[in-house]
Amino acid sequence: MKKDIILAGVGGQGILSVAAVIGLAALDYGLVIKQSEVHGMSQRGGAVISHLRISDKEIYSDLIPEGKADMIISMEPLEALRHISFLKPGGWIISNNKPFVNIPDYPDKNKLYEELNSFPNSLLLNSDELAKKIKAPKSANIILVGAASLYLGIPFENLENGIKQIFGRKGEEVVAINLQALKLGRELAGSSA
Repeated sequence: MKKDIILAGVGGQGILSVAAVIGLAALDYGLVIKQSEVHGMSQRGGAVISHLRISDKEIYSDLIPEGKADMIISMEPLEALRHISFLKPGGWIISNNKPFVNIPDYPDKNKLYEELNSFPNSLLLNSDELAKKIKAPKSANIILVGAASLYLGIPFENLENGIKQIFGRKGEEVVAINLQALKLGRELAGSSA
């Protein structure tokens, strides 16, 4: 088993929390991980990218070569497209479709959607809106983890354990809402598969 995942977004969207949840779930399942992250000007909405490599064998590098990622999970559609060169043929794109307009020449969102949807394995969700509906606006990133869960090769209960480990210190209510977000993402991905 091997999965190479690019996690992308802008500062404040919870990219590192997503990496931690998936990484802990993989460890909980007995897999090996390596992770690398690049923080942009995250306090100012700059780009954040994380390379997450998961395997049942030793991993020698924490960076994913271009054209080798099994999946891109992105909190923002332009960031998904910006890192598309990492995606291997047949790889998955799981992305929030809500733009984070932080530059003056941000492209037309419909053109972004068209480009992302041109890939055979692409799932775009308005995870921001979905998170608001369950009264958990900070859990949009976890909804995307739930959507990606069908393609990660990690049992769902291990992802639930990852959430419990990451958010446990914040209290049972925070854990419960993130577990709900995870399940919602999985249900939405399952219904569109």
